[in-house]
Amino acid sequence: MLAGALPPDADLVVVRDEVISGVDRAIAGLPPAVRGEMSDLFALLAFAPARCLVAGVWPAWDQASTADVNGFLDRWRDSRFSLLHSAYDALHQIVYAAWYGNPRAWRAIGYAGPPAIGAPA
Repeated sequence: MLAGALPPDADLVVVRDEVISGVDRAIAGLPPAVRGEMSDLFALLAFAPARCLVAGVWPAWDQASTADVNGFLDRWRDSRFSLLHSAYDALHQIVYAAWYGNPRAWRAIGYAGPPAIGAPA
């Protein structure tokens, strides 16, 4: 989802961990019902039989290739089933919120960061 958005010199392991932490923070700020839906979505994707049948990804996520993950995302993004398309949208929005909420992403998009609270106008 973040292909092309990451700095070319980025340590992908560090960025992955930062995005995962950002996803956790973003989900924590959602209303309880939405947090529950996100939890259900992640539980579905973590359960091997469901991952295989619904996402079309046979290896475990940590062993899935980039092509496996991209194929899954493309299928859900372009799905004629509104539930899968909505699930893709939720994943997309939460990952983007996590990345673009990260100060490491700001320079590339020309954002200087939030204004200081109480700073003179």
